[in-house]
Amino acid sequence: MNWVYRYVLVFCLCGLAGLTDLIARPLRILYVRDAVANEQRLQYAVDKIAAITGLQADVYHFPETKLQKDDLVLGLLGTGAQWETLVPEVLLKNLESKESFIIYRKDKTSPLIILGKDETGLLYGCEEASKNTFYGEDPVSFADAPEMVLRGTAIGMQKTKYLPGRDVYEYPYTEDLFPWFYDKELWVQYLDMMLENRYNTLYLWNGHPFSSLVKLKDYPYALEVDDETFAKNEEIYRFLTEEANKRGIWVIQMFYNILLPKPFADKHGLKTQERNRVITPLIEDYTRKSIAAFVEKYPNVGLLVTLGEAMEGVGQDDIDWFTKTIIPGVKDGLSAIYSELEPPIILRAHDTDAPAVMKEALPIYKNLYTMAKFNGEALTTYETRGKWAELHQTLGSIGTVHIQNVHILANLEPFRYAAPDFIQKSVKSMHDIHFSNGLHLYPQASYWDWPYTADKTEKRLLQVERDWMWYKAWARYAWKADRPESEEKAYWSSLLSDYYGISAKDATNLLTALDEVGEISPKILRRFGITDGNRQTSSLGMLMTQLINPYRYGLFTLLYDSEAPEGEMIIDYAEKEFKDEQHTGETPMRVADEIVTHANKAVQAVKEIERAANKNKEEFQRLINDVYIHQALAEHYSCKVKAAIQLLEYKYTADLASLRKALPDFEKSVAAYKKLTDLTKDTYLYANSMQTKQRKIPMRGVDATFKHWTEMLPVFETELHNFKEAIDSIAATVGQPKKERKLLNDKEVAVKADVQYTVLKKGAKLHLDQELVVTHLANELEGMKAVMINSEEQKLNGTTLKFESDQNVKVLVGYFNNTDKVFAPKPVLEIDASANDYGQAEAKIRNALRVQYMPMLDIHTYSFPKGKNELKIPKGEALILGFVADDALQHAYNADVDNQGDDMDDLFGYYEETKL
Repeated sequence: MNWVYRYVLVFCLCGLAGLTDLIARPLRILYVRDAVANEQRLQYAVDKIAAITGLQADVYHFPETKLQKDDLVLGLLGTGAQWETLVPEVLLKNLESKESFIIYRKDKTSPLIILGKDETGLLYGCEEASKNTFYGEDPVSFADAPEMVLRGTAIGMQKTKYLPGRDVYEYPYTEDLFPWFYDKELWVQYLDMMLENRYNTLYLWNGHPFSSLVKLKDYPYALEVDDETFAKNEEIYRFLTEEANKRGIWVIQMFYNILLPKPFADKHGLKTQERNRVITPLIEDYTRKSIAAFVEKYPNVGLLVTLGEAMEGVGQDDIDWFTKTIIPGVKDGLSAIYSELEPPIILRAHDTDAPAVMKEALPIYKNLYTMAKFNGEALTTYETRGKWAELHQTLGSIGTVHIQNVHILANLEPFRYAAPDFIQKSVKSMHDIHFSNGLHLYPQASYWDWPYTADKTEKRLLQVERDWMWYKAWARYAWKADRPESEEKAYWSSLLSDYYGISAKDATNLLTALDEVGEISPKILRRFGITDGNRQTSSLGMLMTQLINPYRYGLFTLLYDSEAPEGEMIIDYAEKEFKDEQHTGETPMRVADEIVTHANKAVQAVKEIERAANKNKEEFQRLINDVYIHQALAEHYSCKVKAAIQLLEYKYTADLASLRKALPDFEKSVAAYKKLTDLTKDTYLYANSMQTKQRKIPMRGVDATFKHWTEMLPVFETELHNFKEAIDSIAATVGQPKKERKLLNDKEVAVKADVQYTVLKKGAKLHLDQELVVTHLANELEGMKAVMINSEEQKLNGTTLKFESDQNVKVLVGYFNNTDKVFAPKPVLEIDASANDYGQAEAKIRNALRVQYMPMLDIHTYSFPKGKNELKIPKGEALILGFVADDALQHAYNADVDNQGDDMDDLFGYYEETKL
């Protein structure tokens, strides 16, 4: 079947005109108009066949025209009875699901018939027949249908940085910001790629798109673009939706809740985003009318709704907003055009109780779908488990289609990822583990920099071109996941052979390399990482403290509990080693060895073919370079992890020999990073495409800093140097007492409420309505004035504290280390993009205080400028422990008030002003 695969690529590259000479052309094209619902899609399919053959297509009526052997007959199933004289009934039975199709020729004296269940099925059938040269004169009996109902790709109307005066996700649709959005040729190229791969949904992501796409009579000032831009937006949006419809693609517009357009927010003295926002009649009315106007204008465009992140997480507000604002807005839009055809609404299960929302929504709106992230904002495993798998299973069992969101891919960027084996296993698990029947696919890398890749080239590369194999692989397995291994190796080798002009043997070696490389980044993150979110740039490496003390950096435990095979973190492994206990599952040491093995196998596979390409030669060299990049990355992580495990021994032995034994691997990790830097300095512009304050690991990436390996190499060199000096310093100070931390000093602020204070000390009572007292606290907190809290009021309503200060201050807020809903949730960037707006995401003092019968408490700090300010704490138990100068508590540390052991962070010193 190799000739079939070769024609697939020939069709893509040669274009319709070039293909004309290669196919066995029919003499006539006849198409049946019966049962047609989507006239534009049918006509597009007919026109494509006509263009390929150079023939005119004519309408065929049963049974008026006698068919000839060289005829090509196109049609839709309809009732089925009229086709039974031409197609065997057993073949017609394959046309049960949407988008299914059959291709049939009885014998060489019979016409070729392409029949679709619907217009999309007919379009796919025509594409399939074209690829296979209309099958010559041979008998044909072929049927095909998709397994996944929805197969879609996503494009972000986002930027790598924030706009002045705005926050995350706030990007109006303008030519200055998104010139590519108005490029019709680029859209046609992208939509053609989607059709070629049989994607049927296109998602556009934006915080609040309505203020760029609709005008409201009651809120004319909410429009964020000028009239000329608005007209261009109308034109391109109409063009996009019409062209997508022709190709069987359904456009879905995504938005966050609750975001407000800046001119609207400014006029009413509101914030564009506020997680703990009170839903007012004004906000509700504006949002409902925006949605209604959008549905009235674009009734065939679906909506993807993110209730969480820009609202206060899980709760009744989410349910009410969805059922009393969003759905009524959709219905208002339908009423305005007298339509009863409900556009689809997809509920994204992000920071919301999606099962509870769906329970309330389904009785009032039927065309609902659910969506949840497959592996968070990364690709880590094809076999999730625990709470994450349970969420998917719950959503996949409620009776609607559940969609898998392959989201952000922060651990893969910026390098090429084309590992068909990993992708196939992932799609299988979407069905088998997650009970899912839909795919939503993010770009493989550089989501925030669409349409470009991060490659450093004279002319920027397009993602749609560079990452062709990424799109093709997910689409292939979304259509059908269970395909034999031998068939897949032959298929992908054939494509690679054609694309790069290399021999079958060389293509097989290249495929081996791609599959081996495909295991490296997932294993690194799932066994060594801090988070599945895009606050970590995995390809830039990790600080030693991030490896040996992940809780300091806000460890997202779901990464280990659900998005990785059962196994151990580095800190668990080191403890078990010291205690000589049995290890469990996938261990850090095992993965440290495996990633190097994968990398070495990949390098060995490409070593002999580095100059083999006869086509797309420059891209081939970039791909080969990526293989060597992964080898350096694997070596860096492997050596550093082994050093981390060794030096953790010091925590238990206090023996300097434990630290000294870590030095050789530590030094090797830096040497490998130098090699990684050399391989990337002239080939990549950046590692991470989101270059904002959300980027925290390995270094804080505000204002597009620490985005390249050349910036991180000095950090790792300094870290190693500081470690060597720390060993010498410890050796010189053995037996000397440790220095006490200085007391924190209160700063006076004018609180605009009647509050009571208490002085922090052991035995202090921090609640107005409870008798619980402080049992442990960090020495430096002694004497601070804490605000006494009514715990019941705090649990029900949260706290809003207005105050005024004559200088910049930090507010110390204590969050309990427990995820039970009775406790206020810590600020977490994985679910809340605003979680670091005041510098609050990082726990500045960990294990700082304990109240009797309560979990340990960490202190997070909120920085405010001088003047009038407002602190908001979400619902649930939390404490306000005082006010200090803003230059206090610059660096996070572990107070360890329960004496659980030193976290060893001081061994690595500082890089400039940053504590490593």
